[in-house]
Amino acid sequence: MVSKRFLNEVTMPALLRGMQRCGRDRSDFEVSAEVMVATGENDAELTAAMTATRKQIAFYGSTPAYRKVLELHGWGDLHIELHRLSKQGEWDTMGSLIDDDMLGTFAVVGPVEEIAAALHSRCEGVVDRVLPIAATHASKDCVTAALKEFRQ
Repeated sequence: MVSKRFLNEVTMPALLRGMQRCGRDRSDFEVSAEVMVATGENDAELTAAMTATRKQIAFYGSTPAYRKVLELHGWGDLHIELHRLSKQGEWDTMGSLIDDDMLGTFAVVGPVEEIAAALHSRCEGVVDRVLPIAATHASKDCVTAALKEFRQ
């Protein structure tokens, strides 16, 4: 679970400092990042994918390792509640706490035909290689075509 802001403000500066200490150049490295994607070929598929992605974000947000990502965006207190709910097995409730702003911060969301452009916008200038984690009920061929468009 990562946002473009976290990549720009935390991850990349740390990577660049490490490269500099070792006398290496950014061009010597390929930066890869997993990006959550919620997509569908119609409204029903997109809604189902968004629900699944909210639950995925809630799961990650419940773990201490991702608290700093939430804190950067002013959602640090959410971690405490998600963690508490995870201990109770309240997975559906956890997903309901992820609003549209949070969903859009941590995932690329939209119809299949818009995903390639949205991935470019999210990753351009920061990430060299994107590893999409897709929640979708769309056909595999449809999603594959969208990702192929992104890679061109």
